[in-house]
Amino acid sequence: MTNRAVRIAGRVVAVSLALALLGAVAPATANTTTNSTPLQHDVDRLHALGVTGVFARLDTGHGVEVARSGVADLDTRRPVPRDPYLRIGSTTKTYVAVVVLQLVAEGRLSLSDPVERWLPGVVAGNGNDGRTVTVRQLLQHTSGLRNYTQDLVSNYVTPETYRQERWRTYTPGELVAMAMSEPPSDTTWAYSNTNYVLAGMLIEAVTGHGWEREVQDRIIRPLGLRHTRTPGTWPFLPAPHATNYQQFTEGGPLVDTTIAVRGLDSGADGSMVSKAGDLNAFFAALIRGRLLPPAQLAQMRQMVAIPDGNGYPSGSGDGLGLFYRPLSCGGGYWGHGGNGFGYTIEPAVSDDGSRRITVSLFTGTIDRDAIAARAGALNSLIDRAICG
Repeated sequence: MTNRAVRIAGRVVAVSLALALLGAVAPATANTTTNSTPLQHDVDRLHALGVTGVFARLDTGHGVEVARSGVADLDTRRPVPRDPYLRIGSTTKTYVAVVVLQLVAEGRLSLSDPVERWLPGVVAGNGNDGRTVTVRQLLQHTSGLRNYTQDLVSNYVTPETYRQERWRTYTPGELVAMAMSEPPSDTTWAYSNTNYVLAGMLIEAVTGHGWEREVQDRIIRPLGLRHTRTPGTWPFLPAPHATNYQQFTEGGPLVDTTIAVRGLDSGADGSMVSKAGDLNAFFAALIRGRLLPPAQLAQMRQMVAIPDGNGYPSGSGDGLGLFYRPLSCGGGYWGHGGNGFGYTIEPAVSDDGSRRITVSLFTGTIDRDAIAARAGALNSLIDRAICG
């Protein structure tokens, strides 16, 4: 799932009930370290707010710092692994956007191409029209297309339905069809996972290969990202990893949701798995121009303002698969977070690529007060880490 409904780091966007997935309200007090570094302090603060386990890795020109707090498993009380595999959710979208922009650089398609040119008849019905939706609009969430997760998420709102329905898969075409059941909305800006399901279909239409293969061939292998996976419908995390926990009701029990929801976590909008070191290396390579020519990187960083009321701080914007948020020390940072049942991840990179951090929370809740408190703490952590 990936970001699939809530964007964090200074903002809280709850698109649907079960996808407001930051933090948990039952704290786990074991295995908190007492290291006095600012990063460790901020990680401990998140744990103290009720997150069962927190992991962060900061890469700078001075080296690498890793901070952990809480536990990886509430039963065994084992500590958060030193280098865990992580679900990266909607961070997958940045990889997909890079592939699309590489195809643009190669002259194989244009950002101004209508979706209908490559996917005839797919965006249609109830006022939806692929002739009026461009590739750029997909990547920048200005298409107005309905977010399919608004329809699908109701299948997973209790522990019982999560366990029953998590195995069910959907084709990209079926997910898009869900979105086509309603008319499009305002095209100013609205986050929609449907856009990136279509972007994945677009990559296959242009190249003849699935988006996973193109990400592997164009990004993962060239950068040597040995711990980055495109698992498709495989719902299990490699070892080592922490347990993901979701609280489905306010004050309710924490439920192990480490097994992915295949209907939400299998596509180009949010299915990848990685480690923090790989994520930091990917975003540094991207910002430093190793993955895109200057023209396409500039297009990726060309933002639309995110309208007020979406939970983002003033000055935030959305590029093409890349978000920008301001820093207290001036300037801003780039990144794209993700979340799902029981996890939240936020990678962030400074404007010059010299400082990059990935933070992972291994719990989720629907408690909006808890979500807001954790979002604020997470935003402060990233701000301090990137400002240095």
